[in-house]
Amino acid sequence: MQILVTGGAGFIGSAVCRLLVGELGETVLNLDQLTYAASKAASDHLVRAWHETFGLPVVISNCSNNYGPYHFPEKLIPLAILKALHGEPVPVYGAGDNVRDWLYVEDHARALHAILTGGKPGESYNVGGDGERTNLAVVTAISALLDEMRPNSPYRPHEQLITFVTDRPGHDRRYAMDASKIRQELGWRPRESFDSGLQKTVAWYLENRWWWEPIWSEKYRGARLGTASRIAAAGE
Repeated sequence: MQILVTGGAGFIGSAVCRLLVGELGETVLNLDQLTYAASKAASDHLVRAWHETFGLPVVISNCSNNYGPYHFPEKLIPLAILKALHGEPVPVYGAGDNVRDWLYVEDHARALHAILTGGKPGESYNVGGDGERTNLAVVTAISALLDEMRPNSPYRPHEQLITFVTDRPGHDRRYAMDASKIRQELGWRPRESFDSGLQKTVAWYLENRWWWEPIWSEKYRGARLGTASRIAAAGE
């Protein structure tokens, strides 16, 4: 089977490619030069339309928040790890009570392969990790793991670095995912709990400084990316 993966340079896409090529021996055509989807919802509608109109065999997946190796450090978990490693304030929006379901990225890659090979054409599948946590709970857990894995760190206890910052406008209170369909129909379940996946993730960042240090020292130092930062940089 030859599999087309778009956006392969991204966090989730690269995990899928590693699984397909490294573990399953599949042939992958990776188109990583496409622009990021202007609208994920619109892409779902377009795919469904091709299925309904022309019978194109398609399957759709929707997931909760991913985390794991090779995650760009703008995102909460890698940002908290790297900020704490450097003894810098670890920002948490608002009171830290926003809830997300967390899915280990390699579990997500396995789910996508299960959907690709066993999913029913025209169907949609939710993929979740059964790992709902508040943002504050996530950052507190990271701090505890760093205390354990870096007992000689001058920044212990790392929890003291947690700093509450002004919340984002319109910040959603909770994301949840019902993944019962993929479990019942395709037999997929996450191998990692949130705790085991987070431990693996923290350990990976500690052991793979070669990957993130050039990013941290030369390209990105933890500032929020987005429209506001681009406008500020442009002096507008």
